Amino acid sequence: MAPFEVDLEALTAREKVRTSADVQEIFERIYRGSMPAIVSGENTNSQIFYSSYLSTYIERDVRGLSDAVDSLKFLRFMMATAARCSQMLNVSDIAQDADINQKQAKDWLQILETLGIIFYLHPYSNNLLKRLVKTPKLYFCDTGLVCHLTRWSNAEVLQSGAMNGAILENYVVSEIGKTYLNVDREPYMYYYRDKDAREIDIVLEHDGILNPVEIKKTSNPGTELTRVFALLDKASVPRGKGAVVCMKPRVGAIDGDNYVVPVWCI
Repeated sequence: MAPFEVDLEALTAREKVRTSADVQEIFERIYRGSMPAIVSGENTNSQIFYSSYLSTYIERDVRGLSDAVDSLKFLRFMMATAARCSQMLNVSDIAQDADINQKQAKDWLQILETLGIIFYLHPYSNNLLKRLVKTPKLYFCDTGLVCHLTRWSNAEVLQSGAMNGAILENYVVSEIGKTYLNVDREPYMYYYRDKDAREIDIVLEHDGILNPVEIKKTSNPGTELTRVFALLDKASVPRGKGAVVCMKPRVGAIDGDNYVVPVWCI
């Protein structure tokens, strides 16, 4: 399957081979996560699986990289990190919540990144775009682990909970990234944010164009969500089509320049 592209023909092709889902099923997928043992059905209880996974992971993989790791402190650190998924990285806040110093937090974040637990989306930078932030945003590769670490009891509670937008964003960003990695292509994915807090969730760069993407829980996106895309018009790389990834049931269009993409279609 080709990687995710903001192109009507490509999106229509994806729609034909993906399994459609309503909002409840999407949050079930987010809550279960994408670990092979979960997806295959080998493990039916995701929370028991992730509990065991964390124990094995801390004792084996983390200690393989650093002997000086306190298991309880590292778990608390992972919980503090998960609570900040889809946010701009703030090492100080994570360290404070985990009761460790900032150097230790930086070292442990490096361990999580090395082991493929977290990744960063860096801000899109361009010499013609001024007043941009330079801090990356933090994401987990698997939302099931995020849900376990942040103690959501089930998908229904998550769907109406305070973190639903952040975890939905994490899911979409990670799944789009995987569509590239699965075909051995590097995803040139960024986010845009300026000093006035105007933000675009994803900026995809390929073949000399930029495709802006917004992620929303709404099922009825309007043109107000795509106005922010014009911020990229000052870049030296031209802006192409945009998209809003949301809970709309089918692929469609907001206008001639922006598409609607169901979350299940990514």
